Amino acid sequence: MRTTTHFILMPLLATTLMLPLADTAEACTSFLITKGASADGSTMITYAADSHELYGELYYRPAASYPEGAMVEVKDWDSGKVLGQIKQVRQTYSVVGNMNEHALAIGETTWGGREELVNPTGIVDYGSLIWFALQRAKTARQAISVMGELVAEYGYPSSGESFSISDPEEVWIMEMIGKGPAEKGAVWVARRVPDGYVSGHANQPRIHTFPQSDPDNCVFSADVITFARKKNYFQGKDEDFSFADAYGPSTCGDARACDARVWAMYNRVAPSKKIPVDYIKCKPEADRIPLWIQPDKKLSVADVMSLMRDHFEGTELDMTQDPGAGPFKCPYRWRPMRWKSGGKMHVNERATSTQQTGFSFVSQSRAGMPGPVGGVLWFGVDDTASTVYVPMYAGITKAPHNYSVGTGTFTDFTWESAFWTFNWVSNFAYTRYSDMIVDIRKVQKELEDGFFTAQAAFEAKAIAEHAKNPAAARKMLTEYSGAAAELVWKRWQKLGQDLLMKYMDGNVRDDQGKVTHPPYPDWFYKNIADARPGHFEIPDPDEPMTDAQRRARKPAPPAKPTTDATPVTPAPAPAPCPCSKKGGCGCSVVGSRTPLTPLAVSMVLVALALVLRRRRRD
Repeated sequence: MRTTTHFILMPLLATTLMLPLADTAEACTSFLITKGASADGSTMITYAADSHELYGELYYRPAASYPEGAMVEVKDWDSGKVLGQIKQVRQTYSVVGNMNEHALAIGETTWGGREELVNPTGIVDYGSLIWFALQRAKTARQAISVMGELVAEYGYPSSGESFSISDPEEVWIMEMIGKGPAEKGAVWVARRVPDGYVSGHANQPRIHTFPQSDPDNCVFSADVITFARKKNYFQGKDEDFSFADAYGPSTCGDARACDARVWAMYNRVAPSKKIPVDYIKCKPEADRIPLWIQPDKKLSVADVMSLMRDHFEGTELDMTQDPGAGPFKCPYRWRPMRWKSGGKMHVNERATSTQQTGFSFVSQSRAGMPGPVGGVLWFGVDDTASTVYVPMYAGITKAPHNYSVGTGTFTDFTWESAFWTFNWVSNFAYTRYSDMIVDIRKVQKELEDGFFTAQAAFEAKAIAEHAKNPAAARKMLTEYSGAAAELVWKRWQKLGQDLLMKYMDGNVRDDQGKVTHPPYPDWFYKNIADARPGHFEIPDPDEPMTDAQRRARKPAPPAKPTTDATPVTPAPAPAPCPCSKKGGCGCSVVGSRTPLTPLAVSMVLVALALVLRRRRRD
């Protein structure tokens, strides 16, 4: 994800894809959960849209009908530049965020890849591919076909992307990159995640070798291998071809900042497999992280939400345990991620949960239910660790006010905005994280557990209503999601007020409201004292004394000289006078002991006599 945008397609002859201009970093995370790996038989994908300039909001695009020959204008999702027009279809589906009314969901992460493969003349960028696929497809397989056909016909101007695509039955991972300025189209490959398995991607291509004669489980562009040969990216046998190695070879930094997030997810869902951290730390003998893995137990929606809140806790990459966490174990590091010390490059960890998330979701798609009810986009704004995921049903007909497009912007603060409300709470929490996150998680759990508890009964009513009157059912879904969103927004504003009162000025109020002053951790005090020995020290015990007693106190012994004091370098010995005559040549060399010659002595005596004669005259 690089930017945020929204567009509403109106039933006009020529329609426009409206895309704002917020530029964002290539930094997102997506996990994929198949039916057989989920506790309730649903498919799930996740998506964190991370950017330091992304305003989190819920986009809504209504279904619409168009006349034959209608066109739609496409604007680049990153820059807002008009890229061209493409043919519109006769009927589009409604879309809520990244899920359509058939419970089809799509997420992505950007990995860039070979820079020479970007084609600035292409028309359908990666963001537009997502929205067009959601508007035109009912299933994951259809979405893959739509995306492949669009880039083949109109060209692809973006860099390398990974897409997560799910419907109520299947979950697919698709990876794509352009062909450069000289050729239209893109090369791509898509693989179905085996049922019972989970997968993930985080700004790094994940598909290496793939089956080339199994269309039920793997599809790809016809020239994905031949194009790599033509560009000299690959010269081996077809069966040895690796998409990731050819089009997005990685660095040690990529493994640490990107693949580490997938490793952390695998480590949590399948601890029995004990996947080592060696690949993440770029050890040459390490095996790469597998494309998918079977979890030790089936995952609930709440479990998957927890995966999105990870900071490597309990591993050697744990961001709450390194010195950068400070005395209150804050698992966030301000940018830049890379920095130099002692002439060497270093890096801060990059976890799934990060401070610059604009919005995130966990999609839940269930078979055997009407799409508008069976699809739920559990949607949150800001930092995933401290957000609340609100159930936004696939059948709603508008976004709730506090989450909707236009209720605030990245440059327009308003208390009406859920994005700004959550940022207010989380940014305050960063100042005393280990304490405040406890209060945040308590309210977070109350709200989310409440939604889970009410879900089954509400959906039974919605399904019954949908059988009689689909429009009435959609109205019911819209009101329910709207009420849930308003409840969360109001409760979070109250939480922010409570946190300010409890932790004002570095104090901590106890359960009775009494102000207390908990000390810093012992290790933190030691670091301060060791940084400036003696500077902060006072007598202990510190007894009262008169001025005379103070003066009579025995002074502290002088500080011992440091072992790293710079030694005094002796002055260099004077160079010898370059003269071979006996008695020397009268060279003017500092420090030379060469005697003066007789002629020089005579000249000095004559000069002295003249001076004395002049003084006598005066």
